[in-house]
Amino acid sequence: MHGQADRRSEVKRGASEGARRRAFSGLWVTALLALLTFLVIYPVFMLLLGALTDTNPVVDGIRLSLSHLSITNFLTVLANPNVGEALLNTLIACGGGTAIAVAIGLLFSWIVVRTNTPFKGFIAAASILPLFAPPLVAGVAWVILGSPKTGLINTVFKWMGSDLRVDFYSMWGLVFVFGIYYAPYVYMFTSSALRNMDPSLEEAAEISGASAFATLFTVTFPLIMPAIVSGMLLSFIVMLGIYGIPAVLGAPSNINVLTTYIFKLTNWSPPLYNTAAAVAILLMVVTGLLVYLQQKVLSGRSYTTVAGKAFRPRSLDLGPWRWLTFALGVVYLLVVVVLPSLALIVAAFRKFMFIRDVASLFDMRQYSLMHFRSIFDNPLTVRSIYNAVEVGIITAVAGGALAFAIGYTIHRTRVSGRRAIDLISTLPVAIPGLVVGVAYLWAWIGVPGGLYGTIWILALAFIARFMPDTVKALSTSFMQIHRELEEAAWVCGRGMLGTIGTIVLPLARPGVLAAMTLLFVLAIRELGSSLFLYTSNTMVMSVLLLDYYEGGNVGKTAAFSLVQTVLLGVLIGGANWLSRGAAQRNVTRTG
Repeated sequence: MHGQADRRSEVKRGASEGARRRAFSGLWVTALLALLTFLVIYPVFMLLLGALTDTNPVVDGIRLSLSHLSITNFLTVLANPNVGEALLNTLIACGGGTAIAVAIGLLFSWIVVRTNTPFKGFIAAASILPLFAPPLVAGVAWVILGSPKTGLINTVFKWMGSDLRVDFYSMWGLVFVFGIYYAPYVYMFTSSALRNMDPSLEEAAEISGASAFATLFTVTFPLIMPAIVSGMLLSFIVMLGIYGIPAVLGAPSNINVLTTYIFKLTNWSPPLYNTAAAVAILLMVVTGLLVYLQQKVLSGRSYTTVAGKAFRPRSLDLGPWRWLTFALGVVYLLVVVVLPSLALIVAAFRKFMFIRDVASLFDMRQYSLMHFRSIFDNPLTVRSIYNAVEVGIITAVAGGALAFAIGYTIHRTRVSGRRAIDLISTLPVAIPGLVVGVAYLWAWIGVPGGLYGTIWILALAFIARFMPDTVKALSTSFMQIHRELEEAAWVCGRGMLGTIGTIVLPLARPGVLAAMTLLFVLAIRELGSSLFLYTSNTMVMSVLLLDYYEGGNVGKTAAFSLVQTVLLGVLIGGANWLSRGAAQRNVTRTG
């Protein structure tokens, strides 16, 4: 009798525990979906509503806006030759930049993975360094180098007696800068594919009499075509949403792309917010189609190159030509890192940018700290640095916590609703930063006592904008933790939160720190979203940097660019040190 009573009691406890877990799971999923709706769905819905009406849904009310629904704004936009010109310029700039990015990325991935080029670690590091350069700073550096009148490159050409001149205020300048700074996206995809490719396929081609060159173009590159196409589409998508580089290089020659044109529309008098919303939706649709195409390419199964048997990547002996491939790596590093950095240093410390000849370039009497004194005499400079760091910290902490919750729910649980969480958290990957800024402007500008004009709206926009990157960065950490560790904790009576706090979070700490660092860096350098959401009290570094540039003072712009670059470098170095320390502690504990 006692045994049956105990079993009944056990069954009741089990049923009660199951009901409690289901209730907790339901609350957990509901809370995450509510947060994602607040961060992503609501702003995008308001942007779409704004594009489909001639009213402001927040100020005039959603009911009035719904009664004015029409596609007039889209028809106006599509009939406007300026929009057509901006779209054409966008496709040319991004298409040309992508072609250069593919050539550079593919070349360096082949050099690093498949050749015996010396110092391959150095070339691999050089190939991804441009990822750390803020687009606006890169644009400013190339203005200093390639300005038609005062550019350092033209000064050197003149000193050499050459009639050759460069002008980076042009479409080809835009294409060149896009191409060299977004090649790392192609490199990362193609180098990974080359490492995973079975070299026996290339060996079979060479045994059949094909030369190394013919093997490269008839076997190697066709087999990694999905990776090439995927890297190509990703670099194109990223370029579509960039504002800083076209604003700096294209605006002086009146070369508008979609991002700069949207910003122009909101700065006209009166601001054309509805038209800007329609152009932003157009940009979002183009980006969304490309993201969908990239996902289709990644999910293709027709190019299988990884087999079950073990193999080592094949290294081609280039003989004396290996020093040429090494020289290409050095030249790339000079072009994307050394020359732009030197240009910023010269402009930041030089009193006046008029450089008569090369000898004048080395005249130390022409250099001073006046531009640094000038920018730090401006109270906006210190405030923008403080604001940027504050927004970065809020974004990193709150965004990191939310991404951890989303990533854990998607990858470590089987709760119903996790697919919807996955889908909504991935949506911002198809929304350029500038469009996120316009959407948040629509969503909050008219709400009294709301978020607009505060630091929090910037942080929330950044969290939404970079959520897919953060969740993806954390996913690898979750996949490395074996489920049996969590199951052992559950057997010992730990609940879900207790298991996360004592098992998952400590083991995933290096990945969490890396994801938070990534969020912090992305938030500090983000310009597109900030342009629509800042006020005089919440101005951040990237906006003030653009303000200095548009004010026409190259020296102050270069000095502030150096301040931003040094700040980012120190923060990235510190975060790497923390991540390495956390990883070593984990190794010690698990060892």
